[in-house]
Amino acid sequence: MCVSLKKLFQIYLLLFDELKARRNDVERKAHLDEQRQLKRLDEVQLWISKADTMITEAEKLIVDGPQEINNNLCLVSKNCLSTYKFWKKVAEKLQHIKDHMSKGDFGKVSESQLPASVVVRPEERSIALESTIDKLWRCIGDKDVDIIGLYDLGGVGKTTLLTIINNKFSTTPEGFDVVIWALVSKDFNVEKIQDRIGGKIGFRDESWKNKSVDQKAEDIYEILRNMRFVVLLDDLWEKVDLNKIGIPEPSQENGSKLIFTTLEVCGEMEARKKIKVECLQPEEAWKLFQDKVGYETLNSHPDIPKLAKQVAKECGGLPLALIIIGRAMASKTTLGEWRYAIKKLKQSAFSKMEEKVFPLLKFSYDNLSPTMKCCLLYCCLYPEDYNIPVRRLVEYWFCEGLLDEFDIISEAQMQGDHVISSLISASLLEGAGESFYGEYWVKMHDVIRDVFVDSMRA
Repeated sequence: MCVSLKKLFQIYLLLFDELKARRNDVERKAHLDEQRQLKRLDEVQLWISKADTMITEAEKLIVDGPQEINNNLCLVSKNCLSTYKFWKKVAEKLQHIKDHMSKGDFGKVSESQLPASVVVRPEERSIALESTIDKLWRCIGDKDVDIIGLYDLGGVGKTTLLTIINNKFSTTPEGFDVVIWALVSKDFNVEKIQDRIGGKIGFRDESWKNKSVDQKAEDIYEILRNMRFVVLLDDLWEKVDLNKIGIPEPSQENGSKLIFTTLEVCGEMEARKKIKVECLQPEEAWKLFQDKVGYETLNSHPDIPKLAKQVAKECGGLPLALIIIGRAMASKTTLGEWRYAIKKLKQSAFSKMEEKVFPLLKFSYDNLSPTMKCCLLYCCLYPEDYNIPVRRLVEYWFCEGLLDEFDIISEAQMQGDHVISSLISASLLEGAGESFYGEYWVKMHDVIRDVFVDSMRA
């Protein structure tokens, strides 16, 4: 034994403390990264596990150390063999710790952790979008195209198209790590978009929501900069500063994509590719209209199909209009009702989007009962794209005196449910899913809301 047991043991204690410190530092760094939604590397976790085992074994050895050192000092012959074995054991453990310490110098301890890469959204596949879907998908595969803008008049189907593309990534990921959907709307502010994006990449706790805009931007950027991502921004009304949100600029180098729907900001957002979502061709429009009216109604009289084609023509190829008017006419089985519909729809000249949609909505609105009209207009009081809780909405209707069939709220809920079902069937409201607690939501399409709000202001 070239080095005394006492000296060797002192070195062992010092190295043991260094191992614990190094283990704690690596563990702490990995834990902090996990709070930022990063995933610790497998080799780091393996190193920490081995360090934990070594520390546990060392602690047992340290307990026996003082007694073995005393035995060695007493120079009692019968203890010599035991002391030598202990010395050898300490020397071996010391070398193991040295070797393990040399492997614990990590440049990084974590990497990007992928959440659910795509959240599939409810989808109502519209007729005749296939060619536009193919065009957009080719752009996504083009490495020279990083920012894509979808635009139209309004009500043509941009959101439907974006939904289809979002869901397509769930079966054809194309090498992207994550696909993020965020609804922007007219009431856009940076923090709302950050909260929506943050929720998609794992920032859901209250402490993160209470951070400043700049801190949130840093957190989002730190996650996305290590990913190949697709960000889908729906309903963009003005230029959005990606840096303020924390979205890294899509480029050929990072291979990421930004796709947004808009009326007019393709240029301001520096879209490399602008795709116009066209209105439906007459044949396509007629097919969609037939589907919404139903063949039973169309076959209720030999002359109704001819009149129905005229009604479909007045919708100007707008899918939203075709769906709304088609459902409004689904119960009309007399020639007089169809002729009246044609006359009403021809009364306004169609030029701008509002002028085109308004008479169509007015026709559908005129077919509602007085109670349903009031309940529908009440929904315009909510902000654009707002998810309205169904139960709370019915309570408000009841308190405002809009539901007059029953005197108590529990019974009025039945009437309210019927009104909501009817408005959804008429496509004047749409289902918006349900909350974490199982509460159902509805919302009003932004085009429909704008037309009604503008008409009320006028």
